[in-house]
Amino acid sequence: MTPRYARAVLMGDPAFFSVKGGANPHTRTRWGTKRSVDRALAVSQWRRLHDLLRDLGVRVLVVPPDPHQPGLVYPANAGYMLDVDAELRFEQRRFVLANLLPTRAGEREHYRRVLEAAGIRTEGFDERFRMEGEADFFPAGDVHLLTHGSLERQRFVPALAFPPWKRVYGFRTDVRAEPLLAGLVAPRRVVPLELTLEAHYHGDTVLCAFGPGRRLLLAYRAGLSRASWTRLLGLFGNAVIELSDADAARYAANSFSLVQGNQARLLMPAGVSERLLAQVRERGVTPLTVDVSEFLKKGGGSVKCMIGDLGVVAEE
Repeated sequence: MTPRYARAVLMGDPAFFSVKGGANPHTRTRWGTKRSVDRALAVSQWRRLHDLLRDLGVRVLVVPPDPHQPGLVYPANAGYMLDVDAELRFEQRRFVLANLLPTRAGEREHYRRVLEAAGIRTEGFDERFRMEGEADFFPAGDVHLLTHGSLERQRFVPALAFPPWKRVYGFRTDVRAEPLLAGLVAPRRVVPLELTLEAHYHGDTVLCAFGPGRRLLLAYRAGLSRASWTRLLGLFGNAVIELSDADAARYAANSFSLVQGNQARLLMPAGVSERLLAQVRERGVTPLTVDVSEFLKKGGGSVKCMIGDLGVVAEE
């Protein structure tokens, strides 16, 4: 019998979602104090996203919660699934586990256990290099995009402002990992793009490849260096939908592309502009919005951050 295939994803149970490390600008107030999560609201929003995916025929693997690892709700950082759009069984798949920043490094073993329990082979990445998974490394058309920025020791520094200090956050993935990542996806070309805004510290908050073949692209110009923006337009041209500041602030780029047969959908954060929704529809893709604002306002992640893409797999 010919197997049927469906998209599978990873989600992290939000029972212990909170701000632990305060490692991005969304997690802290202007005074630098960590924000407090409305846990009941977060759980309700997570459930709606989970149920929407399930109702769309997506297989959802849930990572059990751990009170010491609240960042498990953002499994886009778990790592990177090779050949993510190929139709393969779980046991034919290889998942490269990410090297996360220190406050989230403990998540790796949780992801490993869940993936290996499903039959997916996991492997590590060179420990010399920070690499935060598909949040910074993802397919787009015929290439893979690798987003990166300066890696900083997170700290408070004096500032000529009120309050008279600011926090330095930096970015997450080391550009020096490019040759290793290129070897994983060869012969596809890897295109490095430099991030510029700490509030958009991962590439999947600035860029979203979607639609058939992932050939369409949401992109936020201010989130990339000038040279990277020019490079991006040279590759994708009219396939790029440039995001407004308002849509980018709502993490419109942090959307999840779902293509099933002839039906292409884009799961987007609630509150994005009607103009953007119309632009997505004009390209033959159906936008579906879901409110996960508690995860953005308090943790710095939206729809895509909450979903780890495990590829197209044979249904059991």
